[in-house]
Amino acid sequence: FRATEQWFCSISKFADQAVSEIDKVEWIPAWGHDRISNMVKDRSDWCISRQRVWGVPIPIWYCKDCGKEYINAESIKKVADIFREKGADAWYELDAKDLMPEGVTCECGCSEFKKETDIMDVWFDSGSTHAAVLKNRDYLKWPADLYLEGADQYRGWFQSSLLTSVACTGKAPYKTVVTHGWVVDGEGRKMSKSIGNTVAPEDIIPKYGADILRLWVASSDYHADIRISDGILKQLSEGYRKIRNTARFILGNIYDFDPNPDMVDNDQLYDIDKYALMLTNDLIKKVNEAYDNFEYHIIYHAIHNFCVVDMSNFYLDILKDRLYVEKSDSFARRCAQTTIYKILDALTLMLAPILAFTADEIWGHMPHTADRNVENIIFNDMPKTDIIANDEAIKNRYTELEIIREDIKKALEIARNSKIIGASLDAKLEIFAGADLDLLKSFENELATLFIVSEVELTDSDGGEYKGERVGITVTHASGEKCERCWSYSHTVGTNADHPTICGRCAEILK
Repeated sequence: FRATEQWFCSISKFADQAVSEIDKVEWIPAWGHDRISNMVKDRSDWCISRQRVWGVPIPIWYCKDCGKEYINAESIKKVADIFREKGADAWYELDAKDLMPEGVTCECGCSEFKKETDIMDVWFDSGSTHAAVLKNRDYLKWPADLYLEGADQYRGWFQSSLLTSVACTGKAPYKTVVTHGWVVDGEGRKMSKSIGNTVAPEDIIPKYGADILRLWVASSDYHADIRISDGILKQLSEGYRKIRNTARFILGNIYDFDPNPDMVDNDQLYDIDKYALMLTNDLIKKVNEAYDNFEYHIIYHAIHNFCVVDMSNFYLDILKDRLYVEKSDSFARRCAQTTIYKILDALTLMLAPILAFTADEIWGHMPHTADRNVENIIFNDMPKTDIIANDEAIKNRYTELEIIREDIKKALEIARNSKIIGASLDAKLEIFAGADLDLLKSFENELATLFIVSEVELTDSDGGEYKGERVGITVTHASGEKCERCWSYSHTVGTNADHPTICGRCAEILK
């Protein structure tokens, strides 16, 4: 042990003010508030001097005769001006008299001084960056919106920044503080070169692409330690592919759609289109809240679920008939294109901060309304929840229908395994609706399309070979002939002499 003279900051003089400022900061996770509060409350002094030959010097001089220290506002300003011009190394390069104001003498009458040899604690350096960086650049603002670091920085950077700021300004230097964990391997072990379990970004990017690496970060709850392995990245690649394929499907079906002249007003859209846009509104709200709260894993899971469940398994699956079969510029198809265009526009904007390259690629291949910046996606605002007005009646109807549709899908799968049908359009459904008869009758003219079959027959009794959660179902092979254009079975196939292999609906469209 070595006894040396040290310089201290008396934290106790402004600890109460520091704790008061801690209360005004948003701490993510919330336990960060109590952690730093307790540390500051229990701290009396901060030793800011270090015995090192490198670093930022403490700008103090000592009288050569009596040893009394010399420091005041004038001397600090002189050193600051020199450092601004020549850098902090000027302390070591110049003599003491060249660093001090002219004509300085000590109380004892001596006019010769020697320089302090201690340096500032490096935490004092990093804790001063809010002033050095934010207050000296016109394009930045103070306090910072966000400080982001690991959980060890409650004793380090988070605290030193708070203390220097409160001491000088009475205010915290940040509005929000986010704490993250560390990257570990797939088994939860700390990464180590000696163990050989390190994963380098330059190894991941050539194999999976930079967006998969970004998606891995965003999909993780980063407040705890984050695992990474080849298996985890492969699984994420599948999730990424679902999102990308949703965009590809929509792009493939709006190739002939210009939103400026072709867009259909919301009040003219089909109810199912309105429902899809309402689900998009719900997604936008959830994603924007998650961005605001730095909960990126919620964003990934919400968007992935939307693409797989709401789009691929429901809306886009049903929409194929209108997109592929109807006349290219028909009202029905334009309604569908309007809806999926709005969905893709919102989805791509929501993805842009995470899947930067993918979103940019999508943006470059899709049409745009006049109010969008076409040059680059990041020059546009995030979407707002005003795509369509909410209608609880429509929402409730389709939510109930989705539940019944799951029963239908299971019954069709059983029939497919039993070789009764091949594709779902081979099927005729007899639905024993029971209590859901009124609901299904409200969709009566759309049921074949909604269930992607050729025929639907409703009955109000209970029964059916397959008992679902809500309805009973009997699946048989549809009657009539298969239309080679829409693939549905119909008794109208062959009734048009000009088109003997297609149904009446398709013949009318082609006419």
